[in-house]
Amino acid sequence: MKTATSVCGRCGAKASDDATPGVCPACLLETGLALLADESVTGIVDSGGDHGVRAPDRKKATPLTRMLGDFGDYELLEEIGRGGQGVVYRAHQKSLNRTVALKVIGLGYWATEAHLKRFRREAEAAASLEHSGIVPIYEVGEREGSCYFSMKFVEGGQLDEVIKRAQMSIRQAAELIAKVARTVHYAHEHGILHRDIKPGNILLDAKGEPLLTDFGLARLVETESTVTRTMDVLGTPSYMAPEQAVGNNAAVSSATDVYGLGAVFYQLLTGHPPFAGGTTYETIKLLLDTEPRQPRLLNPKIDRDLSTICLKCLEKDPKRRYPSALALAEDLEHWLKHEPILARRTGLFTRGRKWVRRNPSTAVLITLLVALAAGSGVVVWNRVFAVPMPKSVAVLPFSNLSKEEQNAYFADGVQDQILTDLSHIADLKVISRTSVMQYRNGVARNLRKIAEELGVAHVVEGSVQRSANKIRVSAQLIDARADVHLWAQTYDRDLADVFAIQSEIAKAIADQLQAKLSPSESHVLASVRTHDTEAYDLFLRGEYEVHQAESSWAAEAYNRADAFYRQALARDPNFAEAAAALAHSRLLWHWEISPLAPAELEEVKSFIDRALALAPNLPEAHLALGLLFYFGHRQYEMALTEFNRTLELQPNSALARLACALVYRRRGEWERSLADFQRAQELAPRDARIPRNIGNTYQALRLWKDAERAELRALAIDPHDAPAAAYLLGSRLNGTGDVDSARRVFNDFPEAIKSLNLVGHGNAASVGLVDAIISIPVYLDVMQRRFTDAFQALDKEMANNNRAHLQQLVGRVALRVLAGQTEAAKSAGEEAQPLLEAKLRERPDDILAMTGLSWVYLALGRNADALRLSRQAADSLSIEKDAMAGPFFQIGVAQIEARGGAPEEAIERLGRLLSMPAGQVVSIARLKIDPVWDPIRNRPDFQQLLSGPEQIGPNK
Repeated sequence: MKTATSVCGRCGAKASDDATPGVCPACLLETGLALLADESVTGIVDSGGDHGVRAPDRKKATPLTRMLGDFGDYELLEEIGRGGQGVVYRAHQKSLNRTVALKVIGLGYWATEAHLKRFRREAEAAASLEHSGIVPIYEVGEREGSCYFSMKFVEGGQLDEVIKRAQMSIRQAAELIAKVARTVHYAHEHGILHRDIKPGNILLDAKGEPLLTDFGLARLVETESTVTRTMDVLGTPSYMAPEQAVGNNAAVSSATDVYGLGAVFYQLLTGHPPFAGGTTYETIKLLLDTEPRQPRLLNPKIDRDLSTICLKCLEKDPKRRYPSALALAEDLEHWLKHEPILARRTGLFTRGRKWVRRNPSTAVLITLLVALAAGSGVVVWNRVFAVPMPKSVAVLPFSNLSKEEQNAYFADGVQDQILTDLSHIADLKVISRTSVMQYRNGVARNLRKIAEELGVAHVVEGSVQRSANKIRVSAQLIDARADVHLWAQTYDRDLADVFAIQSEIAKAIADQLQAKLSPSESHVLASVRTHDTEAYDLFLRGEYEVHQAESSWAAEAYNRADAFYRQALARDPNFAEAAAALAHSRLLWHWEISPLAPAELEEVKSFIDRALALAPNLPEAHLALGLLFYFGHRQYEMALTEFNRTLELQPNSALARLACALVYRRRGEWERSLADFQRAQELAPRDARIPRNIGNTYQALRLWKDAERAELRALAIDPHDAPAAAYLLGSRLNGTGDVDSARRVFNDFPEAIKSLNLVGHGNAASVGLVDAIISIPVYLDVMQRRFTDAFQALDKEMANNNRAHLQQLVGRVALRVLAGQTEAAKSAGEEAQPLLEAKLRERPDDILAMTGLSWVYLALGRNADALRLSRQAADSLSIEKDAMAGPFFQIGVAQIEARGGAPEEAIERLGRLLSMPAGQVVSIARLKIDPVWDPIRNRPDFQQLLSGPEQIGPNK
């Protein structure tokens, strides 16, 4: 095709007709370079809308960068500022003999009519405002083709420059934003929007009072114009509202200025704007796709109320921000007077839901990527690294340099105790043991990458060498961002000095990071756990075994830990930490392996009482007491009290924060639970338990894709996390009802996961019958009515404890019932009946035994007994008592009712479960495929249930 040519209106050269009309490529490039020079200052280029490039009048033109000198009545003294529309000079107005600030349009002779019109609008808008908090306009005019206006010259300087010289206190920041907000409200009352509120547009006078300037992006609210209809992106990226970033000028309102105020406030509080990428594009992408970090994570001195005020201003949805700048000012003033604020925190669930609504196509893409990852066995997890807090540290595993390899436990123990000491310091962010232990020596460490993955600025490395009664400990503190060694020390001491060494290292690290220590924190660092080095050695051996048990669910490791702790206490009965650790270990056995008898739980309580009597402020003892209330007695309110006490004593305890999240979930406080999960993840970013539980929570809320993403993150951290794998399958089945897809996911799991039988564990994660009566491979066969395969899979499973053996017996009974094998079901039931009845006589409150026995009675034709027992189990742990476990027992009742002669009750119960957060046990997709509901499947009321709604998200 032949290309036509035309003549450039600027230089007369030939230009092809497919180029920008009237401009040759060389001139267009020159114009672009001029615009880019301006972008380097503002971050945004005004494109001039649809008006194209205006050819200059060379006789009237004024260049972008003017030489200092006369400009009519003004003598230009120096350039003092440059923005998206103009250049600001300090100037002397000769006729009135005064110093002024003179703003001249910055696009010179290449300005479009739209730019000039916007500039004139700026001047008109600003000149109409008379307020003590707004820089007054003196004169508006035009000279040599350039528009200009003169303003009062403010001596104090721009806010961004002032805070570079001296940090502003939190209270001063609140006072300043309250004043500016009242000024903005005045402008709004007069029909003017600012649209570019940023630190550079807030001036401080000699007394430190703020004045707002540069209404360069303002417009008259009631006026429609070609300016407002352009697709220009107006504002400065780090401070602009989302509606500005997408060019939706019709959506720009007073709420846009509220966002700008919040963004400036965020910078004053944290030292960083809410979003800042390496380029304009990256910044806008962060603005649109992510939520700002909690200010309190960047500056722990910020209290919860002030953080809430700031984040309310930064809501993506303008309707969720303050209704006016005045409302923001008043809420800040409430805070300044120590009065209750009106803003309320936005929960994690709400933020996640808003993101999906903002990014539906991205959400679909991520869903497809998740499905692809699950199908191929490759987990892809995209993470945006946050700016780490300066006072943040990860204590990496210490190298064992001892000749005896078995001394590895001792090196782990020294590192763990230093980490524990540091975790007591509220002024530090300290990463949990679970997350750092993944970075053991063996290959060269990339410290910068590790620091990024953990979200910290600093790392500690070290080594331990033990020989007889001598010990050498080396440690070094490194700024991982710059790869700079800040401190290093080697200690050659007697073994008896190990406590002093650990304390000195922790204190040195705190000093180097300039962490402020309270008297109580200083006391913790100086305390001696025991004076018996042999007792301490036994304690460290016990700690090592517990950590092994937690990762493998090995009963033998728990038994070894129990023995070591008891030996340590035998040597030193006053060793409070050993008593607390023993109690903790026993409670994990109770939850993970097999329930303790009441007398055994009393013994656990005695160990906790001993620890608290010896050390009333020992966080490990309060954590153990909380777990006793939680695991042992399901007394969630009392458990929460102890977990919060643990956090008061040890603010960096990720385990206590995780426990709080679990308790809130049990109480049905879903958003609060997710918020605490998020806070725990900040302290333990490489702990698979946290995203695993986040996923399980999303599953309960029927947010299936969110649940899958969280479980995939858990598996990316730990590919052998069996509960995460089970929850992932549950989300897939409950969300889609696609058994083939779930089976493909299962087949791609590592063999260690597929062969691990979760039946019998306290946190068993079956996707099938209540509380893991049958395991995952069996359940997948059941969903496809492949009962022969299901029986073969069940026969291959090995029970590793009595609890698992009983539940497998019940599983066989249930399978025979579902397969319609009446006589075989009866025979299996007769085998299981005496064992389960004996279990109930021994423990009348054993609700798992009640549930199992109800299936046995159903197989034996004792329907009335089956219904009675299943309802008794559900009443024992109702949803009101436990929002997470309660639905399991409710669905168990519904299953018995559906098959035991009470179909109406079953359908009514299912309807209630579908109307509340209970996605971990029931969904419409799963009701459609689960054979347990076959006896009522053709009933009209059941079919109506399948066509009805189900609740998504928490109760409202």
